[in-house]
Amino acid sequence: MFGTRLASGIVLMVITISLMICGGPPLFWVITAISLTGLFELYRTASIEKTFPALAGYIASIVTDILILNDKYEYLLMCIIFVLMIFMACYVIKYPKYNSNQVTILLFGLIYVTVMLSFVFKVRFVQNGILLVWLIFIGAWGSDTCAYCTGKLIGKHKMPSELSPNKTIEGCIGGITGAALIGFIFAAVFYDDHSVWWQLPIIGAVSSVISQIGDLAASAIKRNYSIKDYGNLIPGHGGILDRFDSIIFTAPVVYYLIKFMM
Repeated sequence: MFGTRLASGIVLMVITISLMICGGPPLFWVITAISLTGLFELYRTASIEKTFPALAGYIASIVTDILILNDKYEYLLMCIIFVLMIFMACYVIKYPKYNSNQVTILLFGLIYVTVMLSFVFKVRFVQNGILLVWLIFIGAWGSDTCAYCTGKLIGKHKMPSELSPNKTIEGCIGGITGAALIGFIFAAVFYDDHSVWWQLPIIGAVSSVISQIGDLAASAIKRNYSIKDYGNLIPGHGGILDRFDSIIFTAPVVYYLIKFMM
């Protein structure tokens, strides 16, 4: 199991590095494909992944990403309102085939998965985005690794949440500290401007906190629907949402911290 998880993790990292360096249309369309897969996994938890309302959600997801890419936010709101009307029309026309929870998750998925993941390419396409985009992964995967190692080594006090029986307060602090330290090292290596040397550790620490909340939020959804993983697309890791749950939360936070601080 560990070998499978390690091998798929290495492959995933190689693909991620290649896409972040390349940027442009390849990154955009891969993120769009990831969003569609994530939507499918989320819709499957509510048993609506192969229905007409879900199809409307998939189409809306692609349109949403295109509108965000081109900064057409006035049309984005219109798109979301229009697709909500489609969801509600299906709800009332086919009643009682669908319930209110299913309709809610249709729209929730569009925001939670598509809109929030779009900030990965939003960060990549800003000035110096080829460097700044790595703050997303420092705050998510870097933080997760540091939290895991710290928790295993010195973790004693359990987190006050039923969602995280194996997580510790020491691990949480270790994740935040580790992300801040990685952010500082990253800034020292790639930036001569000393002001960046304190900005990136702050972004790393804040995004680590948000990342851990994102991880627990995904766990809460799975707990509500009594599933262990969202899927098995990535061997040893689960589905897209299992691997990108923290990225979903971290990407928007990193984007806005960059805008406000840098």
